[in-house]
Amino acid sequence: MASARRTSNFPGRRPGSRGQEKEEIWKPMLDNISSGKRLPEKSLLVLGGTPETQREFLESVATDPANNRRPPDRGRKAPIANQFALGYTYQDVLDTDHEDILARLSLYLLANPSPSFTPLIKPYLNPRTLPHMLVVILLDWNHPWLWIRQLRDWIRVLRSLILSLDDASKEVLEENIVTLQDKGRTMGGSEGSSALENVKVPLGLGEWDEPLGIPLCVVCQNADKIEALERERGWKEEEFDFILQYLRTILLKHGASLVYTMPSAPGSLQTLIHSTLGIKSLLKQKQLKHNVTDRDRVLVPPNWDSWAKIRILRDGFDVEGVSQKWSVDIDIPRHMKPLMNGQPAADGETQANSTQTVEVQGESPSATSIYEDTIRNPETDFPLSALHSKQPNGIEVSSKDAQDFLVEQLSVLDVLRREDENDAKVKAARKDVEPTYRTWSDDVSGVVEEHIGPVQFNMGGIQVNADEMVKRLQDREANRANEPETPMTPPPNAQDPNKMDNDKLMSFFSGLINKGTTSSANSPRGG
Repeated sequence: MASARRTSNFPGRRPGSRGQEKEEIWKPMLDNISSGKRLPEKSLLVLGGTPETQREFLESVATDPANNRRPPDRGRKAPIANQFALGYTYQDVLDTDHEDILARLSLYLLANPSPSFTPLIKPYLNPRTLPHMLVVILLDWNHPWLWIRQLRDWIRVLRSLILSLDDASKEVLEENIVTLQDKGRTMGGSEGSSALENVKVPLGLGEWDEPLGIPLCVVCQNADKIEALERERGWKEEEFDFILQYLRTILLKHGASLVYTMPSAPGSLQTLIHSTLGIKSLLKQKQLKHNVTDRDRVLVPPNWDSWAKIRILRDGFDVEGVSQKWSVDIDIPRHMKPLMNGQPAADGETQANSTQTVEVQGESPSATSIYEDTIRNPETDFPLSALHSKQPNGIEVSSKDAQDFLVEQLSVLDVLRREDENDAKVKAARKDVEPTYRTWSDDVSGVVEEHIGPVQFNMGGIQVNADEMVKRLQDREANRANEPETPMTPPPNAQDPNKMDNDKLMSFFSGLINKGTTSSANSPRGG
């Protein structure tokens, strides 16, 4: 009772008012702090490439274009899960001083445009994420002949996903289209005068013909391979200009941007992505500057290009034809349309519808076929698959039976043996008919003897010329054969010991001569 009386003596104080004041003071303060610490969330949908090239893209996005250095990692580095199906990682976008975090960037990675994987993306396309999302399609300069086909497949995937969204998401996409079309289209530009800031530039021909509702950026990686294409495949400026004109014409229809990058020089990739997502530095405003002259550092910002600028690059390019045919190429095939109802088509139906689509497009050349006829795929010009074509039995390479192979080789050896025998007969006949005929070995022997001189050796301290000794023995034998026979001539079967000795000596000296002609190093020379 006494404590109750003491408490009631404080003027204006009622029981329980202290707790209410604490709640009224701290709750607004905590709410303000939490809302101030809440980071803007941005999403990046990366399509195409491989797990390796996707990692290179993530490194380029995190690299500061001013000094080509990656900002220091704070704490544990976010893992990258992009080996199977839909991958995911995140990055904290830091300010120029690397102190303040400007936004949290969530990256969804998908490498295969198969309709089986695309439903995985649908849950991330909702009214909350769509206004803060950017789609990036990765292309690789190692395979530029595949670019238009890859772009066509990914645009079809995006269109099928957009058609499968609910009405609330489609309304957000419609609002995005209006915002994107008006972004940066003032006469004064980003640095224009105040008098022209509110003057909008109207849409040009072929611009925003096929809007997606999500900003699109095409990144052509490994631009350093351009020199290899020029050196190894003989590409000229005509091929590189044709590729650039083709890409710009297609991307103009979607209001997309284009940038060439390489691992050593990401260029303005980070600035382009941040400006498209609305991420602005608190310290320094970075400006995008177009570049269509340096073939390995191309940058085409959104809402900058036009048909007139594309024609300036090289005369003779059919901008209207490519633009019209591309609208036909990106029509959603029938086997992808059931995706809107969440019911994938059966395999047989997919093949039939794909064949029907090819037949319809086969009536006139499509935008994809025109590009591929100009930028040839070396693998189709020199197909490696022909070397490994499968046989009806399922075996890729069929080998001959061992015995059959040996029989064929035996016949080849017989042919070579007969040719050698014929050559030997021809040489023998020429030697009998032409007394002056000398074989190649005789000529070589004469050349060697002329080069090294006469063959000499030391016999009992006497220097003997082997050639002269052999000649004397031959003369002696000739004289002996010319002498008339006497009654005391032994029978033919009896062998003359002197003749045998002469034959041995002749063969001995002939062996010395042959040995000397083959190796001058082993033959003694007279001093």
